[in-house]
Amino acid sequence: MPISRRALLSTVPAATLLAVAQPLRGRAASRQGAVTAGAAANRAVLIGNTIANFAGTAVSNARPEAGPKLAAIDAIARARLTAMDHAGEGELFRGVPLGRSDPNLATSFQYLYEIALATRTPGDTASELRDNATVQRRVLDGLVRLHEGYYGDQSTGYYGNWFTWEIGISSHVSKILVLLKEELAKYRPDLAATYIASMDAYLRNGKAGDVDLDSRFHTGANLADITTNRILQGAVLADDTRISKAVADQLTVLATVDPYHLRHGVTDGFYDDGSFIQHASVAYTGSYGKGLLTRVVQTIKTLEGTSYVQGDDLVGVAQGWIEGGFAPLVFEGWMMEIVKGRGVSRTSTGYADVAEIVEAVVDLARYARGSDAIALKGYVKFVRQTSRAALDPTRFVSPVSIVHYADILTDSSAPARDLNPPERNVAFNAMDKTVHRRPGYAFALARSSTRISKYEYMSGENLMPWFQGDGAHYLYLSGEDQTQAFGVDYFTTVSPYRLAGVTAPVETRRTVPELYGTAWYDNPERGFTSSSEAQNTYVYFPRGTNTFSGGAGLGAYGAAGLVQAGDAAYAAKQAGTLPQDFVVYRNAEATKSWFMLDDEIVVLAAGVGDSAGRAVSTTIDSRIADPSDAITLTGQLHSGAAWSGTGTAPLTWLLHRNATRSTSVGYVLLDHQRPTVALDTVTRSRRSIRTANPDTMVAKQVFSLSVEQPAAAPRTCMAYALVPNATARQLKAYAHGPVSVLANTTRVQAVNHQGLGIIAVNVFAPGTHRAGRLSLEGPASVILREAYDGTVSIAVCDPTTKRDRVSILVHGRTMRALSADDGVRVSRAPGGTRIHVTTHHAYGRSFTATLR
Repeated sequence: MPISRRALLSTVPAATLLAVAQPLRGRAASRQGAVTAGAAANRAVLIGNTIANFAGTAVSNARPEAGPKLAAIDAIARARLTAMDHAGEGELFRGVPLGRSDPNLATSFQYLYEIALATRTPGDTASELRDNATVQRRVLDGLVRLHEGYYGDQSTGYYGNWFTWEIGISSHVSKILVLLKEELAKYRPDLAATYIASMDAYLRNGKAGDVDLDSRFHTGANLADITTNRILQGAVLADDTRISKAVADQLTVLATVDPYHLRHGVTDGFYDDGSFIQHASVAYTGSYGKGLLTRVVQTIKTLEGTSYVQGDDLVGVAQGWIEGGFAPLVFEGWMMEIVKGRGVSRTSTGYADVAEIVEAVVDLARYARGSDAIALKGYVKFVRQTSRAALDPTRFVSPVSIVHYADILTDSSAPARDLNPPERNVAFNAMDKTVHRRPGYAFALARSSTRISKYEYMSGENLMPWFQGDGAHYLYLSGEDQTQAFGVDYFTTVSPYRLAGVTAPVETRRTVPELYGTAWYDNPERGFTSSSEAQNTYVYFPRGTNTFSGGAGLGAYGAAGLVQAGDAAYAAKQAGTLPQDFVVYRNAEATKSWFMLDDEIVVLAAGVGDSAGRAVSTTIDSRIADPSDAITLTGQLHSGAAWSGTGTAPLTWLLHRNATRSTSVGYVLLDHQRPTVALDTVTRSRRSIRTANPDTMVAKQVFSLSVEQPAAAPRTCMAYALVPNATARQLKAYAHGPVSVLANTTRVQAVNHQGLGIIAVNVFAPGTHRAGRLSLEGPASVILREAYDGTVSIAVCDPTTKRDRVSILVHGRTMRALSADDGVRVSRAPGGTRIHVTTHHAYGRSFTATLR
């Protein structure tokens, strides 16, 4: 995985990082004048780069490709000026009342930035806003008014969301101060220092008005945002110490997180397997991870030509993130739902998410060299060609990036090429997620554990998230517009209890605002405030109580397992450590495995039921379609008779086909369950899942295939296969193989695929268990594949991350090792070949060996 190879800074001490970040200094006092001049030149370059990043350059803005972006900047600024002209009492901009609304205050600063930006965009076309000192002074007057009336008084500020005060407002103000630095010097020379002093004072989760690397708030993407702001502030104040410290602090986010040797106790950041975590335990590549990538690339651009930092390491690490962390999660231009946290409830699409990543790749390609640059450029072209939605470069932040994007598209030296191989299985075990890719589809699985949160709810976003980390899956089909299959409308219209892949009790839960009348549980005496650790642990993003979550990967094949359990809040309430009025919900129970092959994903579930005696529903799949789409549901009964429509029946297979979109998914029932097939039209408001969403009603056909267990029913097991892009003929063939279930209990689950020569096993319980030709000590996950030439490949993983070693016996003829990872030892044993794997501090990583 490229991150480890490239993350050169991951082993560099903080003191060295600070030294690297310092501007070049003279070695003797006699050179102090030259050093001062050099520092001034550094700051001038930094400011020029920043303006170019956001406003473009004379060269970029003369290109026709930049025209739509410049027109948009100009139009937005004019609209903001009009809103300023018509502002009412208590407003700086019409329709944005000030007072006790921190979002409105932040929006007012944003609007000032958008006006300032339009005055600094160079270009040949006439614009009355460009370099218009009158307009710039209106912006500065607006800053003065906001500071005097709503921001400068520390005793009345800092209400609402901490992010608004420490990051959001500071981001807008810091850019304004850079953009209007010259006019500031002439018109309000004291304003920059006044604002920066206030921004320091609002950095209340820091230390003495600066970043605190030991603060749980100053991590990952948040740290990158704060330090980016402070770099710009230092340039405005001519404060090289501030710049150097901010650069050094930001460099710490480049270090690969080692969960066994945490720095400053921080778990946020990128891991060796490509996982990204924010908020200590939330899988967040598609939101905060995207923001971190953007900020780091922005830093590379901002510091270009200065001596504050050497950029090669930054470029290499960022490229490693793209290759190992982002690319597996992008399918035909769409960012997968499993890594977006509460962002899944927003109306922005996965295509817009990827557009931000593409801009970062475009910029990074300018700094990469040789084959690295070709790979990045090729990926930009590939995403553009395969995306089901046109990539709109007008959405890029920088006009310069738009021009570089256009140049890449015409660069014949870089052919379009995915950074993913055509067949790929990625076990993001550090964040409890799995991605399985094949030509024609991608399968994404969301898990959780004592390490990773079940879901994220916050600030009225993602109101009904309860089961999103309990084995929910997303099956993306090639050629389909994913806004019609997933995104906000999927979560709006599909019942939260019937997300694809989920086992849930049949009950009705209430959202946090419904329970408490606010966006959080408010009980300061018991430690519950809006952003307290208790709020995070028990309300916003509770972790699971299970340790088994993960699985082995062997080349392009994968196994994953999950012991479904309650969350941290339910466990704490049972232990009597939470207030009486704090509401918790109890999960159903199940032990599940997913075996990800070529044509199918085989799913086993055992011990499915509920200790409280409630009815339980296990959803094999849920899919949405427009009301006008032509959906057909056909299948075959155990008797061999044909079946179609909806209802409960003893099916051996079912084919869901959307003729309008030319897509299909097949379901093979590998046991004798009687699943329920439903196809209903659901109409619901997007606001039902996020309070800030527009009250837009969405109507969808919602298909579900589920197994229903009545109240007080005995626990059951089930086995089935998901077959993307299936045909009826293909589904009929499963009656004769090639998949067979070797075991399906709460202790061991295993399958055999004869055609592939694969045996895949998850063992959940301690002790030795046998499945097919394998005996292994649990807990463990193992995949074995025998090739046609007689060689045997094996992958072994400890999904609990707790074991020091795992032992496997391969029954049959004795084999010798042709190759083996470090930590794998192969020896003869009675009845076969013994494989010992040292899994100590492997954090769920797979170990492989090839035998003959």
